[in-house]
Amino acid sequence: MASANSCGLAPAKREKKRSDDDAREAFLVEKHDAEEGMNRTSPPLRRDGRSRVGWIFVLFALAALALWLSSKADRERPPEVSYAGPEAPPRTVSEPPTLGSDELATIAVFEQASKSVVFIVNRALRRNFFSLNPVEVPQGAGSGFIWDRMGHVVTNFHVVYGAGAIAVVLGEKNEYEARLVGVAPDHDLAVLRIQAPNEVLHPISIGSAHDLRVGQKALAIGNPFGLDYTLTTGVVSAIGRTIKSMTGRTIEGVIQTDAATNPGNSGGPLLDSTGRLIGVNTQIFSPSGAFAGIGFAVPVDMVNRIVPQLIKHGKVIRPGLGITVIPDTIAARWRVQGVVIREVAPEGPAARAGLKGVRSARGGQVLQGDVVTALDGDAVRIVDDLLTILDRHKVGDQVTVEVVREGKSHTVSLTLQAVE
Repeated sequence: MASANSCGLAPAKREKKRSDDDAREAFLVEKHDAEEGMNRTSPPLRRDGRSRVGWIFVLFALAALALWLSSKADRERPPEVSYAGPEAPPRTVSEPPTLGSDELATIAVFEQASKSVVFIVNRALRRNFFSLNPVEVPQGAGSGFIWDRMGHVVTNFHVVYGAGAIAVVLGEKNEYEARLVGVAPDHDLAVLRIQAPNEVLHPISIGSAHDLRVGQKALAIGNPFGLDYTLTTGVVSAIGRTIKSMTGRTIEGVIQTDAATNPGNSGGPLLDSTGRLIGVNTQIFSPSGAFAGIGFAVPVDMVNRIVPQLIKHGKVIRPGLGITVIPDTIAARWRVQGVVIREVAPEGPAARAGLKGVRSARGGQVLQGDVVTALDGDAVRIVDDLLTILDRHKVGDQVTVEVVREGKSHTVSLTLQAVE
């Protein structure tokens, strides 16, 4: 009996089965390779959709931008004009008018006086984090004028206040470093000095203020808002005004004018119709900060008295009584009308006239000093009144002083001495 095959299949059947298995294996390998190739070369369907949407949005934005730029260019392009009319030649220039005598006089004043006007730059010294060397930083500007051929320049105290360095620009646009010579804060005046060639120094012509009349012409030259060498004209609107300086002191005899002055005019000259200095432009009355028709100038008579002292001493040497006084706040608390003398300088005018300050009496009682109520007939109510009246005098003047001592009034005469 024939033995059976170990697989239990006939040879033909085994051969057919082997062929089927090989075909199935080949199909599976081909399918796997196809899937792998698809994964390597094709992104997922959802990612491909987002990419298309992004590109469509970018193209739409670029198209919109190009359209907007094109329409903007069309809007800004001047309209095309086609003109077929007759030729239009330039207009004939009219003959220039003959200037009036008043205009010619104003022009002459400006051309002459502007040579004396300067532009002043106030610079602060600043140190930054990266350098130990100070840097000059502009912090203000104003005007001024040349006083003499030694290079002295007059301006307002508030123009140079707080300056670390000061520059003066002359008419030929050259800039010079300035040295501060002296200041009078109570009168808002200051004197500088520059080293400049003599031929560019043109001292201003000096006038007077005591004979000014309301209505006469007034001209101002300065650098308002940095616009150099600006001329404005007006009239003397009032005389004898009073204003307050930076220190709170009263400046008397001030000239009021409607010649336009603005920030930058400060320190510049106020001139009469002949070009003479009659005042130094100092303040404006302006709720808005710009010129409102009212400007004030320190009178030239005061300037002419103070500037020589600043050049010589660097400060004002005032005439005085030789006394120190009690502050107004304390006098008001004591209900005193006038200026209370605190101390009398030994061998001074007040001491020689017999005036007395605060002193002690028996029993530890303190006696109030003499109360000054008038000087040369002008009432004295507060300390500023006394100082203002003294400013009208000079060292060596003889004055009468009315005082009250222990309720009784009497008058003394004394000679003013120089005080600091």
